[in-house]
Amino acid sequence: MKKLIVITLLSLCSFAFSQDKGTVTGIVTDKEMNGEALPFANVFIKGTSIGGTTEMDGKYTLNVPAGNQTIVFSFVGYQTIEKPITVVANQSLTVNIQLGANEGVTLDEVEIKASTSKDKASALLLEQKKATVIKESIGAEELSSKGISDAAGAVSKISGVSKQEGSSNVYVRGLGDRYLNTTMNGLSLPSNDIAKKNIDLNLFPSDIIQNVSISKAYSSNFYGDFAAGNIDVSSKEYKGNGFFEVNLGSGVNSRAMGENFKKSEGTGYFGYYNRFEHNPFAVVLSHGVDPVDGGNPINNSIAANAGKSFDFRDGSRLSLFGTASFSRDFEYREGPVVDFSNVFKKEYPNAKEYQYSTATTAMLSALYSINSNHKLKYTSLFLNSSSDEVGYYGYRGLGKNRDALKNTDEGFYQMNVQYNQDLVFVNQLTGDHKFEDGKLKLTWGIGYNNVFAHEPDRKRISLENFQNTLDNDPNTNAVFYTNNSFDNQRYFQKIIDEELNSRVNLAYNFTENLTFNFGYNGRTKERDFKNIRYGYDILDSQFQVSNVHNFNSIFNLENAQIYKNQTDKIYRLDVFRKLPGFENSNIASLPGLDENTYNGQLNIHAGYVSAEIKSGEKWVFVPGIRVEAFKQDIVYDVININPKDPGFRNASETFFLPSLNVKYAVTDDQNLRFNFSQTISVPEFKEVAPFIYEGIGQRVGGNPDLLDNPSFSKIFNLDLKYEWFISRDELLSVGAFGKQINNPVNLVIANSAAGDQRYFRTGDKATVAGIEIEARKNLVKDEDDETVLSAGFNFTYMYTNQDLKKDITGVSGYSTTFNRDNDELQGASPFLINANLNYTPTQFKNYKPITSLVFSYFSDRIDALGAGELGNIIEKGIPTVDFIWKNKFGEKWEVNLKAKNLLDPSIKRVRENTSIGDVILSEYKRGTNISLGLKYKL
Repeated sequence: MKKLIVITLLSLCSFAFSQDKGTVTGIVTDKEMNGEALPFANVFIKGTSIGGTTEMDGKYTLNVPAGNQTIVFSFVGYQTIEKPITVVANQSLTVNIQLGANEGVTLDEVEIKASTSKDKASALLLEQKKATVIKESIGAEELSSKGISDAAGAVSKISGVSKQEGSSNVYVRGLGDRYLNTTMNGLSLPSNDIAKKNIDLNLFPSDIIQNVSISKAYSSNFYGDFAAGNIDVSSKEYKGNGFFEVNLGSGVNSRAMGENFKKSEGTGYFGYYNRFEHNPFAVVLSHGVDPVDGGNPINNSIAANAGKSFDFRDGSRLSLFGTASFSRDFEYREGPVVDFSNVFKKEYPNAKEYQYSTATTAMLSALYSINSNHKLKYTSLFLNSSSDEVGYYGYRGLGKNRDALKNTDEGFYQMNVQYNQDLVFVNQLTGDHKFEDGKLKLTWGIGYNNVFAHEPDRKRISLENFQNTLDNDPNTNAVFYTNNSFDNQRYFQKIIDEELNSRVNLAYNFTENLTFNFGYNGRTKERDFKNIRYGYDILDSQFQVSNVHNFNSIFNLENAQIYKNQTDKIYRLDVFRKLPGFENSNIASLPGLDENTYNGQLNIHAGYVSAEIKSGEKWVFVPGIRVEAFKQDIVYDVININPKDPGFRNASETFFLPSLNVKYAVTDDQNLRFNFSQTISVPEFKEVAPFIYEGIGQRVGGNPDLLDNPSFSKIFNLDLKYEWFISRDELLSVGAFGKQINNPVNLVIANSAAGDQRYFRTGDKATVAGIEIEARKNLVKDEDDETVLSAGFNFTYMYTNQDLKKDITGVSGYSTTFNRDNDELQGASPFLINANLNYTPTQFKNYKPITSLVFSYFSDRIDALGAGELGNIIEKGIPTVDFIWKNKFGEKWEVNLKAKNLLDPSIKRVRENTSIGDVILSEYKRGTNISLGLKYKL
C-alpha cells in the first residue's frame, strides 16, 4: 500500500509539473553564411539553468515553464540576442533566429569564431549530410591538427585519394591528373606545369585554405571533362574586429643534414631568376655552367596573416583577409637512375641529387556584404614556386651508356643543373544574391588567370671515361661525350598560359519541394610554348677534363671558336635552328631560332538545367542535363616530326551529358545516395603537342592523333553510398562505384629507338570498380563531452581492367604495339589506406596540447604501360607516417613540432617483366623532415 501511495503521488506531481511546461523549438542560422545552420550555438532561458546547444543542423529543443520568459541566443564572436516569449503549457512554440557577427567582440573571440563556424570538421560533416550530391571535405581545423601544410596533403586524407610521394601527382579512385579538375571558389585554376593538367596543390599552403572538398559524383554544374572528381579549394575568409599573427618555422631533413649543397648560379634565395628579360644566347655567352654553393641545408618558413572588418552606417560590411608566406626546403636523394627500354640505354648505379625549393604565396580576400541578401567577394592570389636541382649521375665512375663512343661498360657521367620557376596569378570576383525572400538565388563568378612557367638555362654536361679522373693518375682523365653537339648543352623553355573563365547559376524555389537551377559555364584558354637549346660542339674529341667541378674554366669566351680559322679553341656553339643565311656553326650564326613551338587554344561554353525534387521527408531527386560545346586547336612546329604531319590539329564537339543524383534519408542521421552520369574526357595540350621533353632517365612527349576521330573519351559513372552521421563529429560511410571509359588514353612506350613515352588511345574500353569505407570515431570524452581521443580511418579497394589494341598507328607516324589483350589502368592502386589518431587532453587551464599520428599507404600502380615485349613501369607502393605535436599556451602563443615521413620508405620505380627480370629505374629515400614552429597572435 505504501508503494502504491508513493507511486501515485509521484505520478500526480509529475503530471502537475508537466502541465506547467511548454516546448520551445527552432533553428539558429548564420547570417554571415547566407542563412546556413549554426551548430553548437548557446540557447538558454534567462535567469534559469534551462538551456543547451544547437545540433549539427542548427536545431534546438527546450522544455520551458509556462509564462513570460526571455530566451537568449549566443555564439562566440556573434551578437547575443534576447527575445521575450510567452510559453503556453502543453503547447509548442517555434522560435527561429539568425545570428550575425558582433561588431565589438575581442580579437580572441573572433579567432575562435572563425575556426569554429567555418573550418570545424563537424560543420563540414553537417554540410556533407545536407548535400544533395556525394561530396567530402576537410577543413582548416583538421588540416592544423594533422599538421597538413598544403592542399595536396589535405586531399590525400580523404577516402579514395592518394598522393604520389615525392611529386605533386594526386590520384582519385585510381585515376590521375588527366581525369581530375581543380577549382578555387568554383572557378577553374590554371596548371603551373607543362606536364600536368592541374595546378600543383603543394602550392596552396594551409593559411589560405578554408576547406578543400572533393566531389566524386558528377552533377550538371561541373564541366563535362569529369571522371575521377573535382577538387575545389575554398579560400579563407574573415569576419571580425581584427587580428594579426606571425608564424616562424625551422627544421631539417635527415638525409640533407651535413651535405654540401649546390644550386644554380644566378638564382636568388627567395626563388627568383632575374635574367628572364635577357636573350638566352647572351646568357650562354656571359654565364658559366658550374653550380654554386647552396648554403646550409636548414629549412625555414615565415608567414603573416591579418584580417579586419569595417561596418558602415547603412548596415553593410567590408571584411578583409590577407596572408603572405615564404618557405624553403632542402632535399638530398641518392640511388640508382636507369634508362631502360628493351636494353639498358643509360645506367647509373650511383646518382645523387640536391634540391633546393622555395614557395612564396600572397593572397588578399575582400568580402563586401551589402546586406544579408547580397554579397560580393574579390580574391587575388599570387604563387611563386621554384625548384633548383643539381644532379651528378655516375659520380663513382660506374655509369654506362649503350651509345658511348669510348667505353660502354663504365665511366659515363652526367651533370644536370636545372632550375624551374612557376609564377601563377589568379584573380576572381564572385557574387551571391537572394531575391523574393530567398525564393530566387543568383550566384556567379568570373576569373582571370595567368601562368608564367620557366625553365631557364638548364645545363647538362656529359663525360666518358670518368673512372680515369678518379684513379689518381693526372695523365688519364675523362673526355667529353661527343655523339652530337647537344650532348653538352644549355636549354631554355618558357610557357605562358592565359585563361578567362566564368560561372552563373540561378536557383528558383518553385515550391517548398521543387527547386530549379539554370546555369552557364565558360572557359577560354590559350597556351604559348617555346624552347631553344644551345650545344657545345667540342672541337677536340680527345680533350681531357681534369676537374668536373670547374667547367667554367673550359666553357668561356676565351675558349670559344668565333671564327672558322681559329684552331686553338676548345668548342664552338651550335643551335638546332640556325638563322637563315648563317648555316655554319659558329657564334656569328647565332642566337638562332626557337627549336620547338606550339600554340594551343581551348574554348568551352556550356548551359545546364537541373532540379531538386523533394518527395516527402525522405527522398530528394536531382536530375540534370548539360549541353557543352567544346573546341580545341593546336598549331606546332617541332623538330623530328613526320614530314606528312600537317603541323596542326583541331577538334569540335557538342556533348549532351545527363546526370541523376538521388538521396534517401533512412533516418535523420543516415543517408543513402545514388548517382548515375555520363561525362567525357578530352586531351590536354601537353598530351597532344608532339614535343619531347628529355629527362635524365626518360623522355615524354605528346601525340596529336589524340584529336583525331575519336577526339574524346566517353565515360559512364555509377555511385552508391551509405552515410551514418553518428554524432556531430563521428561518421561511418560505405560506398561502391563503377566507371566505364570508352577509348581511354594511357602513357605508353612508343615504337622508337629512343624508347620515348607518348600518349595513345590504347583500346575500346576500360572498367573501374571499387568500394570505399570511412569511419571517424571519438574514443574518449571528458566530463564536458569534449573529445580527448579520436581516430579516423578510410580504405579503398579498386579493380581496373582495360582492353588493348594489338597495333596502334596514327597520322603522325607514332605507333605502339601490345603483346597482351588487357591490363590494369595506368595510375590505379588496388588498395588505399589513410588513418589517424588524435589526442587532445583538456585538463590543463592555459595549456592545450594536440597530438596526431597520421598514416597513409597506397599499393603498386602503373606509371606507364609497356609495349611489345616490354613490361610496365610500376610505381611501388609506400607507407608514410607523420607525427604532429601542437602546444597552445594561453591565447597568444603556440609552439608546434612536426616529424614527417618517419618511416622514410624507398621511393621506387621498376620496369617489370624484361628479358632479365624486373629492372629498378630509380630508387631513393626522401628523408624525415623534423621542424619546430612558433606562432604569435597580436
